[in-house]
Amino acid sequence: RGNVAEVKVVLASIVAALAVYQVVLMAVGYGKLRPPFLSARPASSAHRAIGDAIVLVTVLVALMCLSYFGLMEDDSVLHAVSGALLLVVIAFKIAVIRWWHGLGRYLPVLGVTVLVLFAFTWATSAGDFLVNGPE
Repeated sequence: RGNVAEVKVVLASIVAALAVYQVVLMAVGYGKLRPPFLSARPASSAHRAIGDAIVLVTVLVALMCLSYFGLMEDDSVLHAVSGALLLVVIAFKIAVIRWWHGLGRYLPVLGVTVLVLFAFTWATSAGDFLVNGPE
């Protein structure tokens, strides 16, 4: 129906909200937060499952961006660079989790970096769309 931008905004907004939720889950997983209704092990398991879903949706949104909008337009260079950097950091974080366990001490920093990049990438596209409307 020609509403690719709107679908992208909805999916990106859901992913951004879930990224914030991921931080809360890992705060519980690391014992920094201790809500009475959630312990560390289920929080960590939920973080992993939701993270897998976030990665899939993020890749889908990235493919939508590339196929519909192209690689880079003049006014979206910052968005394209932050999105590419986001995918690189996510891939690196997954590699640390699955294979490079010795770098596990950097997972909190990688997680916060992913959150910041999600927020920045969202703000440079979906946030701009919600504020200024479709072009």
